[in-house]
Amino acid sequence: MSHDQEDFSDRDERPSKTQVKREMHALLDLGKELVEHPDSHLKQLPLSEKLYEAIRLAQRTTSREGRRRQIHYVGKLMRDADAEAIRAQLKIWESGSQAQTQALHRIERLRDELIGDDNALTRLLQDHPDADIQHLRALIRAARKEASNNAALLPGQEPQRKHYRALFQALKTLLDTD
Repeated sequence: MSHDQEDFSDRDERPSKTQVKREMHALLDLGKELVEHPDSHLKQLPLSEKLYEAIRLAQRTTSREGRRRQIHYVGKLMRDADAEAIRAQLKIWESGSQAQTQALHRIERLRDELIGDDNALTRLLQDHPDADIQHLRALIRAARKEASNNAALLPGQEPQRKHYRALFQALKTLLDTD
């Protein structure tokens, strides 16, 4: 093999400059994302002490340029971190958060159905026969009365939400125990 062919084969095995830049920008973006997470999340990630401290410093930095430079430093330190494990954990948190949000929306819809439809309580009790029916009826009755009082409010007056929230919490407790 000639000298020129050896150089050419070496170039094929190395990533291109563009690819290297893309990877560095991806690590920088991951570092930016980590700066936005609370300390409790950061402690659960496989971060070196130096990277953890750099992220915490970026979170405390208030000047725009100082924060930008610190985030770039975090991006540089990310080169030595296990980026795939970090991304995997962030994805788990994101999907868990989405599932929580969907569950809360389901409870909100159920609460609205209970306030608006008498048959909704019957359906709920069929699915959850161990529910405290008297307590639920009292909460629904109070939430309905609260809703009608709120409908009669003048502009600028604050609506009451005490029983509305109490019904939500009771439903959340009932559905969480399942």
